[in-house]
Amino acid sequence: MISTGESAPPAPLRGRRIAVTRAERQLGEARRLFERAGASVVDLPALVVTPPDTWGPLDDALDDLESFHWILFSSANGVEAMEQRLRRRGGSLAHRPRSVRIAAVGLRTAARLEALAAAADYVPPAFVADSLIEHFPVSAWGLRLLLPRVQSGGRPLLAEAFAAAGARVVEVAAYETACPDRLPSAALQALEQGSLDAITFSSGKTASHTARMLRTAYGDAWGERLRGVAIISIGPQTSERCRSLFGRVDAEADPHDLPGLVAACGRVVGGAEGGRP
Repeated sequence: MISTGESAPPAPLRGRRIAVTRAERQLGEARRLFERAGASVVDLPALVVTPPDTWGPLDDALDDLESFHWILFSSANGVEAMEQRLRRRGGSLAHRPRSVRIAAVGLRTAARLEALAAAADYVPPAFVADSLIEHFPVSAWGLRLLLPRVQSGGRPLLAEAFAAAGARVVEVAAYETACPDRLPSAALQALEQGSLDAITFSSGKTASHTARMLRTAYGDAWGERLRGVAIISIGPQTSERCRSLFGRVDAEADPHDLPGLVAACGRVVGGAEGGRP
């Protein structure tokens, strides 16, 4: 056989079975990346994205959108929620007032904005909220900032830090996230067979909801089901939550994005094909 000089793409996770916990409608992208690395993926949706209890605060902010200097998006869910609300009013992020700039935390958030023809004016070098605060391209003093966020459970870090820097921050609930009723059958089967090599967490809420679903399925002994399963986190805050819930984190993504999460899995459970190291 004549070689073409092309080599097969690396598959550090070949033979490994990885559970991916994300919002239901966000599992596809993660699945593609893990499968490209050779993994067998078990979908474990741990978030259900829903509307907030009331649209009032967001609608009030959108009525006054031209008064803001920046919109700060910390998640793709926030982008999607705000875009859908604007469209119901006959607008869009792409057609926002020209004076309103956009900052986005994370490549996925920035990619969603790009897909909506509303490319972010600024994306911080690290994909965490702390980096946006540290590297914000202009002085925050006197700025009016709109922060669309999850209704409950989010971190107040951005609002507090920018307020301390002299900005006027308006936080509005753009969406809510809830815990699914139960673990899907494929995840239950993998846990009961002991065939899961790792479980990945993309946020503190996915970790909390997974722990809740495990407790519902297995009672007080739910932690035993994760014995021998690597716990992989996407970033520092998620790692903190995992340690409080599971007592450990076996690897943290660096950078704090999906490719980094795949690489972190490879460092811990990659290696010989078939079975755990």
